[in-house]
Amino acid sequence: MVSSDEPVAGSMAAIAVLADDLRRGMYEFIRRARRPIGRDEAAAAVGISRKLAAFHLDKLVDAGLLCARFEPVGGIRKVGRTPKVYEPTDAHIGVSIPPRRPDLLADILLDAVLSEGDQETAIEAAMRTAHERGHRLGTEERIRSRPGRLGAERALTRTEDVLARYGFEPDRETPTCVRLRNCPFHPLTARSPQLVCGLNHAFLRGFLAGLEARSVEAVLEPRPGECCVALRST
Repeated sequence: MVSSDEPVAGSMAAIAVLADDLRRGMYEFIRRARRPIGRDEAAAAVGISRKLAAFHLDKLVDAGLLCARFEPVGGIRKVGRTPKVYEPTDAHIGVSIPPRRPDLLADILLDAVLSEGDQETAIEAAMRTAHERGHRLGTEERIRSRPGRLGAERALTRTEDVLARYGFEPDRETPTCVRLRNCPFHPLTARSPQLVCGLNHAFLRGFLAGLEARSVEAVLEPRPGECCVALRST
């Protein structure tokens, strides 16, 4: 199976594809089959032609719901062109408005448990891991975009683009301040605001460090209904 960590936009696209009854029927049939399925079998499952099935199956592939390859159906090689077969990916489809990322928080906490040092408390390990995870994300963005030296305004623009994908709903309140209107870890924040806000703060400080955005800092400025962190020019 092919792994896919779908962002909200990807989940929305997948849901739109599955809105078609024929596609949804084929997708459910292939998931239940637990083996590669050819176009003829998929077409028969929903009662349509092979040509029409191929169209819908390729839409499911484009949406990241199925993966395709060429191999003999049932392992039996016949004369002629090797047929195309389809299997489900392990893509998770989930849409929350506003976006939530409990998976990111869970990854941070799991990594903290697995890497906790002898001289660390559990909370210290979690804060360190959150900073490292953010730093890795910031470094990846810097390598990808190659922004050169970043002043405050350009750094905030780059940060907005990335954090929007993670559900923070960044809002450029002023040219030198970005407010994060959504907490992607809510409602877990309500259970332990000091811990979750601390992890969030460490993650965002790590991101700015990895991006080498030295002219911007992440500061704790809690507001009701919003993320506890704001990004400001230093």
